Formats: sequence, C-alpha cells, structure tokens
Amino acid sequence: MELFFSTRTEEKICYLEAEEAQHCVKVLRHKTGDVIHVINGRGTLYECVLTECSPKGATAKILDEKPGWGSHAYNLTLAVCPTKNNDRYEWFVEKAVELGVDRIVPVIGDRSERKVYKTDRAARIALSAAKQSLKAAVPEIAEPVTVREFIRSAGQGLRLIAYCFEGETERISVKDALGSGEREITILIGPEGDFSPEEAALAVENGFKPIHLGPSRLRTETAAVTAAAAVYFTFL
Repeated sequence: MELFFSTRTEEKICYLEAEEAQHCVKVLRHKTGDVIHVINGRGTLYECVLTECSPKGATAKILDEKPGWGSHAYNLTLAVCPTKNNDRYEWFVEKAVELGVDRIVPVIGDRSERKVYKTDRAARIALSAAKQSLKAAVPEIAEPVTVREFIRSAGQGLRLIAYCFEGETERISVKDALGSGEREITILIGPEGDFSPEEAALAVENGFKPIHLGPSRLRTETAAVTAAAAVYFTFL
C-alpha cells in the first residue's frame, strides 16, 4: 500500500502539498480518478480519490476514514541521548518508529559527546518510517532538553532508566518491569559514556525504576531499539 501524508483536510477534501504531490503524480504517475491512501500523522487513514493532479499540489475527495489505523496498545516515550555518530541515532529513530513509539526526546547528558541535536532530519525519517511500516500516526520528535530537565518534567506511568548502577542499586529486567501491565511508558537511555551517577540518582529520586536490557553491553542506539522491541512484544 502506498501512503501519502497530509495535514490539510477540509470538508471531506484532502490536500497534498508539493513534496507529496510530486511523489504521487510524477514518481508514481497517479492521475485524476485514482484511489489513494493518505495519513494525517495523528492516527487517521483516509481513502481518497484524486480530483486534481499537479506536482505543485494535489486534491483528493475523502471516501472513508479509519481512525487509529496501525496503532498500538500503549504509549511509549523514548528519551535517548544523541550519539556521537548521527547516523546511528537516525537508525534508531527509523527502527523505533517501525516498531511503535509515540514520542522521541533527544536528551543531553553530563557525559554526552554530542551536545547539540537538530531535529528536522529525524522528523523526516520518522514520517518516512511511519508510512513504510503502515502507521497513520507519526511520532513526535521533541526538541532536545538536558537529562535533568527531562527527569524533572517526566509525567506519570511507568518510568524506567537503563543504567549499570555498579551493583549499589538493584535492577530488574525490562521484561519484568513491563510485566506490571502499565501502558504509559517512559524509558531513559544514556549516551556512550552512560549517565553520570548524579543523573542516575536524580532519576531514581523522581520515580524512575532501574532496569537492565540483558547481559550484553549494548550501544546507545541498540539499547534504545531493544527497549522499543521489548515494549512492542509485551503488548502484541
């Protein structure tokens, strides 16, 4: 199924902006009268028929709406420190979206090697991955905040931090943590040098539960995708 993206719908009419219209009309060679499928990025799939075709913008009449199309039975926020190699972080974004995530927050830690992160490209990757994996909701890519800011502002639900803790704090497996059945989930993943002890202590003080992701030592991006997969398989 080919999916297109639009945030403009008015009175049963869906509008494709230039980039999506060009892909639809010039690349895939759709024409007036063709049935296409459009996501709005907020969870709804539209079945439409093209009424006007131009690479500069296309218009389609909405025939049917399917709210919650491709949705999952949980709400997952992944707060992950950007990696030194940006390609690795973008790989994580793509794979997490394919599995199912609702919000990705780049967090800057005391030991982060990358202190600045621009979200524009990650947002485009998230949209592409949502369409590829047949999801009508596109995850939010939040603006970066510090680890401490994120910890203090994190909402309710199940809040987990993956950190070694060097034996002074008991950890449980992510599988056991998810066994509580809570579906509002936040998972915090540190940078290449891990969180600082002060950040980890602050997380625990603010209600984050220490977890591990198994016996292997994982890279930041691998740990983040492993966490997303653990949630995905828990609620299949």
